[in-house]
Amino acid sequence: MDMEDQWDVITKEELLQIQEEMEKSPDKGLAKINEYLEKQNNTPLNIAITGESGSGKSTFINAFRGINDSDEGAAPTGPVETTVVVESYPHPNHPNVTLWDLPGVGTPNFPADEYLEKVGFERFDFFIIIAAFRFKENDVKLALEIKRMGKKFYFLRSKIDSDISNEERRKKNFNRQKTLDDIRENCIQGLRDQGIDDPQVFLVSSFELHQFDFHLLEETLERELPAHKRNAFLYALPNISKEIIKKKKEAYQAQIKYHAAVSSVGAAVPVPGLSTAVDLALVVGVVTQYVNGFGLDKESLERLSVSSGVPYSELVSVMTSKLGGTTITPELIKKVLSQLALEAVLMVAEEVSRFFLFIGIPVAMCLSGYATSRILNFFLDQVAEDAQRVFEKAVEKNSEV
Repeated sequence: MDMEDQWDVITKEELLQIQEEMEKSPDKGLAKINEYLEKQNNTPLNIAITGESGSGKSTFINAFRGINDSDEGAAPTGPVETTVVVESYPHPNHPNVTLWDLPGVGTPNFPADEYLEKVGFERFDFFIIIAAFRFKENDVKLALEIKRMGKKFYFLRSKIDSDISNEERRKKNFNRQKTLDDIRENCIQGLRDQGIDDPQVFLVSSFELHQFDFHLLEETLERELPAHKRNAFLYALPNISKEIIKKKKEAYQAQIKYHAAVSSVGAAVPVPGLSTAVDLALVVGVVTQYVNGFGLDKESLERLSVSSGVPYSELVSVMTSKLGGTTITPELIKKVLSQLALEAVLMVAEEVSRFFLFIGIPVAMCLSGYATSRILNFFLDQVAEDAQRVFEKAVEKNSEV
């Protein structure tokens, strides 16, 4: 499997359906492709977050969503139990991905023996069980019950940044890696002693997601999620590593051939100017997805500015495409495309080829699909590179602290 196919989760059956519909009529083929793309971009993913009060559930939920604790729509945080009912927190840019803040196991309204039934077990794709110090009996009971019912669970040891800082102050011969290894092994051994075979434990700081084990958690979930859920999970991830940015780009790139096919179908109608209008609307919609998916929309950049301490103007200044922090419009797309002589020639050639009617329409379809593919790849490269620059700027600031 090549890198592109890894993210292209269309099945052989779906591909055959598209081909069959395309043979019946371009309109039916177009509808089937759009149905596939819609499913890809709106696959629901429901992540359950549970743990005792003070474990850092809400802070993790906010960090995963790129939300600061003080933002509107943030999960409430505090040293006492703030979750008394099951609360849902959709991702601000990807509302099909929802993190659910569950009350701690064994609280009066959620006794351990009734917990899964009361929280609505069936709706969740997997569970993350969070502890700030050690995993206790109720955490283990919950994990065993989740396993018995056939779903995945992962143990997340939170507030690692605080533990590392405390150990560094206490010990003259402090060894960061040894401290992390000791904490991880202590958690794993404690869970084994309570009956969990081969527990997966990840050390995480919600204030420094780019450090410690969050990347290992991401890789594990990516590997273990069903194929049709992976892109939903990936798009919702915060840009906390170069590897995540790279994977997002690959996932979007795998869809370009389908967008190009939509463009080709639009070109099959012999009406001068129609295909260019269809392509422009398509490009605006897809590039908007890229900007939102990489967290370069204005709202996401403003939240990153607050959490990283980097002024908004500095984050915007490192982006070279000028697509971030603004609304993607046909006028903006045309302005950026003016840099691409090849794409302009292709779009003109497409319209000229229509005058050849029977011969010209197939040529126009090929030109339209090819031009759309080239244009979308150009914009994807631009946005992904900007995401990388913004990430490096935010991390650079944090490293100075």
